[in-house]
Amino acid sequence: MGNDEYGLKGENLIQEGADFLVNTYARNPILVLKGKGAKVWDSSGREYLDFVGGIAVCNLGHCHPNVIHALEEQARRLIHCSNLYYIGPQAELARRLCEHSYGEKVFFCNSGAEANESAIKLARKYARERHGGEKHEIITMDNSFHGRTMGALSATGQQKFHKGFEPLLPGFKYVPFDDIEAVQDAIGPHTCAVMVEPIQGEGGVNLPSPHYLKELRNLCDQKQILLIYDEIQVGMGRTGKLFAYQHYDAPPHIMTLAKSLANGVPIGAMVTTEQVAQAFSPGSHASTFGGNPLATRVGCAVLDTLLGDRILENCQRMGEYFLTGLLDLKERYDFIKDVRGKGLIIGAELEFEGKEIVERCLQKGFLINCTMDRVLRFLPPLIITSKEIDLLLAALQEIFSER
Repeated sequence: MGNDEYGLKGENLIQEGADFLVNTYARNPILVLKGKGAKVWDSSGREYLDFVGGIAVCNLGHCHPNVIHALEEQARRLIHCSNLYYIGPQAELARRLCEHSYGEKVFFCNSGAEANESAIKLARKYARERHGGEKHEIITMDNSFHGRTMGALSATGQQKFHKGFEPLLPGFKYVPFDDIEAVQDAIGPHTCAVMVEPIQGEGGVNLPSPHYLKELRNLCDQKQILLIYDEIQVGMGRTGKLFAYQHYDAPPHIMTLAKSLANGVPIGAMVTTEQVAQAFSPGSHASTFGGNPLATRVGCAVLDTLLGDRILENCQRMGEYFLTGLLDLKERYDFIKDVRGKGLIIGAELEFEGKEIVERCLQKGFLINCTMDRVLRFLPPLIITSKEIDLLLAALQEIFSER
């Protein structure tokens, strides 16, 4: 890829970003200009293998032809229509999500945080109508991450995200992840729901024990409270199944989706049951752009591609391949404390902060991510190949050997 008009002034655009954008991101000093498959190119024409994937957004890779076709076709037909009227692609995507999950009803919005806000509101509205106004409290997990808006932030069990934004929304309790007894002890007369990521992403790629989610569902049923799964990062094929809960045979009452649902086009969804959905009525909740024709048409194309092109199978095979390669590195380097993951959400926990490793990978042409300071997190497109994984593993081995 040669330099174009952006390439010629890439440094100026980076400086303009620093000058005029609110400083809410610790950005790497490159201007990503183009993507194809698992690769991206910066404004200087340099190529990178992308193991961040837009933070679990580009599950089909960059500029997948099915996504491009859906965008072009729908943009020529209708981009936006008010939810005061029925929208064809919105109805189609809702039906398909329900057909391939436990769900019976869907609410569409524009992001993961908005999806979680709608889940919080629905859980409280349902509890109020079914049990009275005292039940409003939601139990969430330590090291969870549910978003940056005030409700989602209040649900997030990490104090570093709360700092400076207090007072938070009241009515949340935090307990350790993967500890069923802690949840049981926390349930009280005001509890209306338990909210959990089936696999914690931002919290360090933390997997539950095999029976945790099923025990959680049984406990919620016994206590007549709702179980909410935040599948924003791990849904839509990331774990090798369409939804992460399907590994554990423990469907929730409410599930939230976003990120990869339209492979980069902004969209969020809340999936729930007919019974729970009845707590919402016209005027209870809304989103101007939620479920717009453009985003939902792309969502249909993404879902069809995931289910029809053996991508879930590739995710399972490449996830095992990648995990094995990282475990081999763990055997060689004792500063790798743990390697864990499911499908293509994988974490390698280090004895030291991982920022330097991320920077060294960038220098070698690989985009990776670090969360919780010490966990290298890998979220490549689900179309990644063993050859591309081998290139990263070789780069990591070289970097690790220099320490």
